[in-house]
Amino acid sequence: MTPHVIEPDPQAGAAVKAADRAHVFHSWSAQGLIDPLAVAGAEGSYFWDYDGNRYLDFTSGLVYTNIGYQHPKVVAAIQEQAGKLATFAPAFAVDVRSEAARLIAERTPGDLDKIFFTNGGAEAVENAVRMARLHTGRTKVLSAYRSYHGATSTAINLTGDPRRWPSDTASAGVVHFWAPFLYRSPFYSATEAEECQRALQHLEDTIAFEGPATIAAIILETVPGTAGIMTPPPGYLAGVREICDKYGIVFVLDEVMAGFGRTGKWFAAEHFDVVPDLMTFAKGVNSGYVPLGGVAISEKIAATFDKRPYPGGLTYSGHPLACAAAVATINVMADEKVVENAAHIGETVLGPGLRELAERHPSVGEVRGMGVFWALELVKNRETREPLVPYNAAGEAAAPMAALGAAAKKNGLWPFINMNRTHAVPACNVSEAEAKEGLAALDAALSVADEYTA
Repeated sequence: MTPHVIEPDPQAGAAVKAADRAHVFHSWSAQGLIDPLAVAGAEGSYFWDYDGNRYLDFTSGLVYTNIGYQHPKVVAAIQEQAGKLATFAPAFAVDVRSEAARLIAERTPGDLDKIFFTNGGAEAVENAVRMARLHTGRTKVLSAYRSYHGATSTAINLTGDPRRWPSDTASAGVVHFWAPFLYRSPFYSATEAEECQRALQHLEDTIAFEGPATIAAIILETVPGTAGIMTPPPGYLAGVREICDKYGIVFVLDEVMAGFGRTGKWFAAEHFDVVPDLMTFAKGVNSGYVPLGGVAISEKIAATFDKRPYPGGLTYSGHPLACAAAVATINVMADEKVVENAAHIGETVLGPGLRELAERHPSVGEVRGMGVFWALELVKNRETREPLVPYNAAGEAAAPMAALGAAAKKNGLWPFINMNRTHAVPACNVSEAEAKEGLAALDAALSVADEYTA
């Protein structure tokens, strides 16, 4: 793709910024303390501002532009659908909605062949939990610490990171447990095998003390995203599947971030040979071009609602523009081998490149990931594994990570930073040259982080 010619227009940028600050209320932010960048445009793996600065996006938006920005085939599909049928209510059969569901079901594991459409990932989680509760007649749901499932009422209570705290009303029956994470093992494990066994035992003990007959579902991100990209050890997800079967618990995998090529497979569950009862998706299903999410439903749970109405729905469920974007995105990913590219970039460029950076930078404690889904755990001291900044640090306490971010941007890289980590999550169709460009900029930024090590 020929790089877009950037024509600086600072005056226009100032107007955009002024209107934003006057009227837009931003998520997850103290409104008077933020300074959002005014974006002039984006294409492929890059975006640029009104001052003419161009950035390689190592965040994929919020880890959703899996095919990059402004893919011409997806843009054209949205335009064509808008001219044909811009919107229609969800109770009707609409060709593009049916085709989107078919293409998704064709790629989901096992018998997850019925698709309930939502507008995004949080709503998908809300509805998956509702389905599980109605299917089992139970109320409790178990979810992991170090997780994120969305910002709606149930989803935020299921979330296991600090974004839950201000809204934590202990939504009826949400119970958190520790999932495996060998680098910071809560079980004092020395090996992946130990961590797997002990994490499964901890989960089964939690179920025993909560009462197996009270638990409707266990929900896990197949590979946790924002919380740190902790790839589960071999056997863990299969073990959770066995525990769910043993106690009649619905197993829900959250693939909102990990799905649609991010890990080098259509769905991350394929890496672990496990089939859940329900699977949530969003983000990469259409690269976020038009909001869309959903729940892929197993035959057993779908059958619960054959004669019994499902008490849930959304005005824009299966919106034609969003579904047209999904159909085009999935076809582009298949035709252009985007999933295969994500696997290739992870195996040959990002994985080796990030591990090489870890060898040279004392601030890097661990490298984790697969496909185009990677995290660098940054530490003050490799021996003690003390995080570079404290858990949930803000203000001056978070200064080392702020300095890392500023250095990355100065070198033309827009980084994904959360707590003491920086994630490398470019588009799934990122080129080798672009990935190497990102690694070079990250190399320079890590030199700044190294200054804070002991």
